[in-house]
Amino acid sequence: MSDSQITSLPEVPFATPRLASAREHLVRAADHLWRVQDQREHVLGHLRIVADPLGLRYRAERLHLATGVFRMVGEFWRADDAVAALRHS
Repeated sequence: MSDSQITSLPEVPFATPRLASAREHLVRAADHLWRVQDQREHVLGHLRIVADPLGLRYRAERLHLATGVFRMVGEFWRADDAVAALRHS
């Protein structure tokens, strides 16, 4: 028998969201993070899944190279809306 206890559940990676448009595609970068790339393979930004009490949210982010942190573009209920925000911003 062991005295150790599990204090948190392990992180489970989400399945890659499906996009309605073929203009962009997602490339996994982490368990809850994908690079959004256009047809020429240029990175438009990142899509992150965030847990919300009402369901999953999709956060559109861009990496700020000078500081090395992600900056939020917006948070949406649909992955397609988050990708559209990256496309048009």
